[in-house]
Amino acid sequence: MHLVGQRRLPVDRERAWSALNDPEILRAAIPGCESVEKCGDDEYVVVMSSALGPVKARFRGRLKLENVVALESYTMRFEGEGAAAGYAKGAADVTLTGEGMETLLDFRAEAQVGGRLAQVGSRLIDPAAHKLVDEFFAAFEKLVR
Repeated sequence: MHLVGQRRLPVDRERAWSALNDPEILRAAIPGCESVEKCGDDEYVVVMSSALGPVKARFRGRLKLENVVALESYTMRFEGEGAAAGYAKGAADVTLTGEGMETLLDFRAEAQVGGRLAQVGSRLIDPAAHKLVDEFFAAFEKLVR
């Protein structure tokens, strides 16, 4: 699965960067997220619940930030297991560009799913991923104002 997009955030780049690195803001913005806990330098343990068609599961996984350039960009690697539901793993490149009191956030993500999730098929997975991204940014924008 491949996702590419750009969002205009209603805050300056410093505020956007701070929020993207705040576990509590991320927990509140990620749909179905139960917890985001720091477990090392630029590394987090995440627990979330999700449903995709007939597959409902609670996922436990890790997020790791790499190639960090403060206030500008990072790569977020993620992997999670949902027991019988399967797994998801991938990476997302995030870049921030300041435009006065606003920030452009560009992202490019690649993800793979396996197990029962993969059996659901891209016909359901792709629209669900786009919906998840839209819901995340809607919540995130409210939280950073």
